[in-house]
Amino acid sequence: MITPRDLLSIGIRQVIRHRNRYYAGIIAIALGTCGFIVIMTTGENIKSNINRDLDLLGGATMVKATFRRDIPGCSRTSFKPETVEAIRQLPGVAMASLSGIKDALASASVGGREFGFMLVAVDDVFWSAGSYTPRVGRFFNRDDIAEHRKVCVLGSVLANRIFGHLPAPGKLLLIDRDYYEIIGYLEGTGTGDMNQFAYLPITTAMARISGMSPKNKLYIRCSTWDDVAAVAASIPEAVGRAQGNKGLQVDMAAAQLKHIKRIAWWIRLFVAISILATLGLGGTGIWYGMMTAVRSRTREIGLKKAMGATRGDIMAQFLTESLCLSIGSTIVGTLLGGLAMLVVSALLHSSPPPGLFLGGVAISITISIALGVGAGYYPSAHAAGLEVISAVRFE
Repeated sequence: MITPRDLLSIGIRQVIRHRNRYYAGIIAIALGTCGFIVIMTTGENIKSNINRDLDLLGGATMVKATFRRDIPGCSRTSFKPETVEAIRQLPGVAMASLSGIKDALASASVGGREFGFMLVAVDDVFWSAGSYTPRVGRFFNRDDIAEHRKVCVLGSVLANRIFGHLPAPGKLLLIDRDYYEIIGYLEGTGTGDMNQFAYLPITTAMARISGMSPKNKLYIRCSTWDDVAAVAASIPEAVGRAQGNKGLQVDMAAAQLKHIKRIAWWIRLFVAISILATLGLGGTGIWYGMMTAVRSRTREIGLKKAMGATRGDIMAQFLTESLCLSIGSTIVGTLLGGLAMLVVSALLHSSPPPGLFLGGVAISITISIALGVGAGYYPSAHAAGLEVISAVRFE
């Protein structure tokens, strides 16, 4: 009876000795394992980044809550601070931004010319909720809001229409007979009509701009696209508890969301099939390599049987070689996957939980054991079933 230690030693030596026979299988299993670990450990981070930047795809993770002004008794209804806070505490809500808009066009005077435009009052969360980035300068922050500073941000299209270019931040602009310092410009990509608006801190606008509508618009950014429907359904109840929801309208980009989910599903399916196909090719490589090994070592098998090796001994030896091959390939794939995970995490500026990586490694090893046993069982059984005399005489 061969001891487990001897089986392992023989299996490792045979794999190393005949490594040229197994290169294709090793590479396939290693790449499949690497892909599985990367997808498992960084998949949620990738999804989070996609969700964060979905403004470029139509704001599919954004939900808008508005008090309709055409409903009797709701024309001046605003979201109360406690209502906004209650919505921010809902499961699946990443952030919520409060805003209002001037009823009529605001005006700016530059070089004796008058320009009309939409004026929007927003809080400091607005920029993150919309995934906006400043093209030049900066956006106003919490201090600007708290201190009612007279600062503004212009959409790049509006700035070019007024000035013919983007002046350096710090320039003063006369808006509705009051001067405001331009501190930044809204980036052009993916913001659509938002490039044609001017933005003031919500506290400043409510105090200084006449004709401002109430704070009746709330933009809610969901954590992921899976949360959108649940968040949209829970908003009326949350608003109703805090202040009443008469005239409340909740909108979400249902069509865009459905389309994006469909695309994501197909991408996940493609990746899963690719990984399974790669592992399947690796398993086929192991099977072919083991069958070749059995054929090339037929006389050796016959001699071992003649010297007293049992059917179980022969089968255990070849199964051990198959397992050494699959587990060794998985270890190589794990090292590659760990390196790839570090690269992807650095690119995404995030770090997946260590437990997620360890879980991926554990699953990969389990798969490799199943793959090794599955691919090596038939060659092992074939080797164990060889007749002694025929095997010894085999040329």
